[in-house]
Amino acid sequence: MHIADFKLGILGANGVVGGGLPIITGAGFSIKMRKTDQVAVCFFGDGASNRGPVHEAMNMASIWKLPVIFVVENNQYASTTHQKYACSVRDISSRATAYNMPGVSVDGNNLLKVRNVAVAAVERARKGKGPSLIENKTYRIRGHFEGDPQTYRSVAEIAAWKNKNDPVKRFADYLAHSKILNPEVNTKIWDGVAAELRDAVAFAEESPLPDPSEATQDLFVSG
Repeated sequence: MHIADFKLGILGANGVVGGGLPIITGAGFSIKMRKTDQVAVCFFGDGASNRGPVHEAMNMASIWKLPVIFVVENNQYASTTHQKYACSVRDISSRATAYNMPGVSVDGNNLLKVRNVAVAAVERARKGKGPSLIENKTYRIRGHFEGDPQTYRSVAEIAAWKNKNDPVKRFADYLAHSKILNPEVNTKIWDGVAAELRDAVAFAEESPLPDPSEATQDLFVSG
């Protein structure tokens, strides 16, 4: 969750729901001031979409026409609460109208459709036309946390989404149907990923525990 790498342009996540939007709006302001062709992108959930900082950030980004793309990953559950109960609109993207920016809802499990709307939003941002709101409609297969009993939904509901809407399988089927991916290459890809994961787990398990002296590393500005 808390991945950050400034060299790659990843500013990091935080534990505050909706906390990333003001940060990414600031990044968009920095891009505009520096006059680069960068585009700031922020991902947040359907639950976060109801919080105040989200609306403040989108309003400010629109006022200043910042090169920002707000991406709602609508997996239908904010922890244990379904979107239909907690959200006043069916399509979260419709809220974009209030901020004078384009809003579009897309099948978040269709890689090509997601890419197409993202490309359009990037082009708009780079032309100085301001931010966009993209809603990727998807589904959270696993629990909100490890050990989540998931009593708020049925096993059948989870199975239906998992079996029919797996985005990886859908894209693989598309590639196979388009004669781009054959069974041999597909198997090679999956075997390679499995090996990479095994190596990563082994590295983690075999690595020494952190030195206690590192507890305050990067917490304070030197001097």
